[in-house]
Amino acid sequence: MRIDVHTHIISSELPDFSKKFNEPGWPVFQPTCSCGAKIMVDGKVFREITENTWDISKRVEDMKRTGVDKQVLSPIPVTFSYWANPQHAMEMSRFQNEHIASVVKQDPDHFLGFGTIPLQDVDAAINEMDYCIHTLGLHGLEIGSNVNGKNLDDPSFYPFFEMAEKWNVPLFIHPWQILGRERLQAYNSLYTVGMPGETALAGASLIFSGIMEKLPNLKVLLAHGGGSLPYILPRMDHGWENWTHLQELISQPPSHYAKKFYYDSLVFDPVNLKYLIDKFGDQRIMLGTDYPFKMAEIPAGRILQESFHLTEEQKNRIFGLNAMEFLGLKTIQPK
Repeated sequence: MRIDVHTHIISSELPDFSKKFNEPGWPVFQPTCSCGAKIMVDGKVFREITENTWDISKRVEDMKRTGVDKQVLSPIPVTFSYWANPQHAMEMSRFQNEHIASVVKQDPDHFLGFGTIPLQDVDAAINEMDYCIHTLGLHGLEIGSNVNGKNLDDPSFYPFFEMAEKWNVPLFIHPWQILGRERLQAYNSLYTVGMPGETALAGASLIFSGIMEKLPNLKVLLAHGGGSLPYILPRMDHGWENWTHLQELISQPPSHYAKKFYYDSLVFDPVNLKYLIDKFGDQRIMLGTDYPFKMAEIPAGRILQESFHLTEEQKNRIFGLNAMEFLGLKTIQPK
């Protein structure tokens, strides 16, 4: 069983909220041909996408060709819309959640789903989480790495994380609104340099704030192999050992809590994958590709297959069994 936990989807019927609410900033789906479209923001091209971003039949064709049994569908981060009026953002969230749930219902053999929430309003976010999990039957939530510049350790978000732990809701943290983005415009550095640092900051915020200590059963998956977090942990540990005020925040060094996270396998190099496994164990790594975007791993699991140091048992865990545990699915023994 191969489960890709990191894929993105958008509906070709996405409403034009910029017209509905008469305000800028909303992502708009603009078809360019039968096989392509643009996501526009304020009249500018945010991203060009291909039909497999919204066409389910094309996704299934790709999955069969690359040997993926199931995809976990997540919204595209630009649609989080944390900047918007919470009630308006609620409509964007609800539309996407119901769309993803409909795709999963239409083809449960191939798809699982993560929902999205208006995290700028924690009460509304908890209500929508309830709807996603207990009404729509989605399998978790995707959330951004920050909310309007507030890191995830902001005290206002704690009730959300507390309820996510209580309801056993898996959380997939994806970088967006990258720290220092004004200096990362050249060379596509937002994606290659900025995103790993943004993910590391999100993880570090959950660690140093004590959230991972206070909520030991909170399920958190970090995108892109945790970004740069795994590689700066020794530096974070050294800081904790030398600054007593950090020791007052958490009782163990940061690396202790980093082992509580899950990580996708999107690191593009067998050596980096081996480092992740050595650092966190093979039970904390899951197949993730970033399908269907240009930074995706193609074919899915290529680095896993090239990692000759892994046993078949380890590969089975990373390809699918770990995702089943993370998502709370019934375990199916691999063939």
